[in-house]
Amino acid sequence: MAIEVITREDLNEFRALLLSDLSTLINSKPQQQKQWLKSNEVRKLLNISPGTLQNLRINGTLSYTKIGGILYYANSDLENVLLTNKVAAIPNLLNSK
Repeated sequence: MAIEVITREDLNEFRALLLSDLSTLINSKPQQQKQWLKSNEVRKLLNISPGTLQNLRINGTLSYTKIGGILYYANSDLENVLLTNKVAAIPNLLNSK
């Protein structure tokens, strides 16, 4: 049975390789978003009240699915609502003078 001695340099090299591999994994894999969100998650995400969320449902701005008394919202629908209601920025005219 052979015995191997591990030095501090070996451990430091291993640590550097491990950190490099972990950062590559974290940065290369995009964070997977949930496809469906519940009402409380949507309210936290948009920072709105339950009444505002209800108004978005009633006026047809935000579609939803109701299963067993629980309302679900598609993440893609939320992104579409945000994009369609996006207001273009106006350049600051005061700084151009």
